[in-house]
Amino acid sequence: MSDLPSPRHLAIRVVLLPKDTNAHGTIFGGVILSQIDLAGAEEARRWTHHSVVTVAMDAVEFHEPVYVGDVVSFWTRCERRGNTSVTVHVEVEAQRSGGARETVKVTEAKVVYVAVDRGSRKVALGEPPALSDRAS
Repeated sequence: MSDLPSPRHLAIRVVLLPKDTNAHGTIFGGVILSQIDLAGAEEARRWTHHSVVTVAMDAVEFHEPVYVGDVVSFWTRCERRGNTSVTVHVEVEAQRSGGARETVKVTEAKVVYVAVDRGSRKVALGEPPALSDRAS
């Protein structure tokens, strides 16, 4: 097991649409959670050749709302690589549409992924892919 000082990577960048809004007119939290999971899985795959599955999502904090038309970036960083699991920190920033186009941190979460084989059984991560495969 190791704690890894990993730089952050841009995993996903999206523009969210009216279909993604809740009753308050902001982007539904579940849409953001789904994208966090996708972004985190992309980072976890940098550290193993195996498929990964989500086993925990905790420390999810919503700081600011996301509005229709915001450009939302999902930044990931590997916090820990264990024997079978990878812990990923996901930070979500929104670039506001309109005049100033300010960027604000809207959400962050910690997500744990476990490597699995074709039978969905937990397996050791093994050697990570070559550094050139992990570079962004």
